[in-house]
Amino acid sequence: MAPRQGTVFKLAWPLKTIIQRFAFLALISLSVALLVLGKADIGAIESLRSRTMDILTPVLTTISEPVDAFHKAVARVQKLTSLVEENARLREENARLMKWQAAGRALEQENENYRQLLNALSDPLVLPITARVVGDSGGPFVRTLLLNAGRRDGVRVGQAVVASLGLVGRIAEVGERSARVLLLTDLNSRIPVVLEKSRYKGILVGDNSSAPLLEFLPATAHVAPGDRVVTSGDGGMLPAGRQIGIVASVTDRKIRIQTFTDWSRLEYVTVLRYDLPGMNNPEDNPGDIGESRLGTK
Repeated sequence: MAPRQGTVFKLAWPLKTIIQRFAFLALISLSVALLVLGKADIGAIESLRSRTMDILTPVLTTISEPVDAFHKAVARVQKLTSLVEENARLREENARLMKWQAAGRALEQENENYRQLLNALSDPLVLPITARVVGDSGGPFVRTLLLNAGRRDGVRVGQAVVASLGLVGRIAEVGERSARVLLLTDLNSRIPVVLEKSRYKGILVGDNSSAPLLEFLPATAHVAPGDRVVTSGDGGMLPAGRQIGIVASVTDRKIRIQTFTDWSRLEYVTVLRYDLPGMNNPEDNPGDIGESRLGTK
């Protein structure tokens, strides 16, 4: 049995070598023939190529369908996995928010109890007026906005204007159907503010830059970057506690405030109808003025 296998191996080995040599020569000859044919008749080559593509396209399409289905299945599994992870994250976040909500409600009730014990007066009712920004001054020295709400809508000079993230400014001029807002970054803007944590009071001064200055703080006030700044309500013109921004930088001479409001994306704002008792504008109640004059006569 062994001598026969040795004889077959001896006969097959030269045959394999000859086939490999002839196959190599055949491939070289076929390549040369294709090059010559391509030079001789380009149209025939292009026709052959197009026919080959026509034949292979359905085959490749059929082969690619399972591959595409596999990729879609993998993408769907990955999406489901990410949804499961996001769902778990949202559940944890919801649990944390529920705890904060419970703590907030407890503090709110405790604060209300203290107010009742102290017999503290509550702030006047704040009525919102939503208006659309229809114009911007765009000048280098003035920072104002034009609103499509005016005197007929209840807008008055001095009222606060806020956006979704914080205070925008105050009403400077009022017409029947329009009003102009003086932004808190304007050079003429002065707003009483307070540091939310330390309760130090100061004045927010605009200088026509995107980061107004915080001035007139007590000499012993300690200010650090990141401190939140809100309205103090002093003077009765603006409601207290409206957020403005945070302390961005503190130097020897200047304290800059980074406002929460995005000045480049103001589209809708809210005018706050905030009137303290006895501080209403006389033009709001012309009938009362006439009656008082008749009474004096």
